[in-house]
Amino acid sequence: MDMEAAPIIGGLATLASVTSFTPQAWKVIRTRDTASISAAMYAVTVVGFALWLTYGWLLGQWPLIVTNGICLLLSGFILVMKLLPRRGKNAVAEALSVPPESGG
Repeated sequence: MDMEAAPIIGGLATLASVTSFTPQAWKVIRTRDTASISAAMYAVTVVGFALWLTYGWLLGQWPLIVTNGICLLLSGFILVMKLLPRRGKNAVAEALSVPPESGG
């Protein structure tokens, strides 16, 4: 494989990884609804990103550190919102100045 393509592929992978969690996080903030989210799946995802972040840190690889750090924050946020009671979800969303979405 051409080594010049590696940074492009890495950049695209970063973009895909980071943006994959953004719609879910935004929906949770807007609707405050986490009923259909699997806490176990997000717990495993958070652990996975924490391990990838640690791996990147040990190797001194900033692309791994930054990408997995952002994904850890987003997936961790979704997991925390899943585990919070309704009042907590509302408080977080209100702190972010997002009014609740009405309807489905």
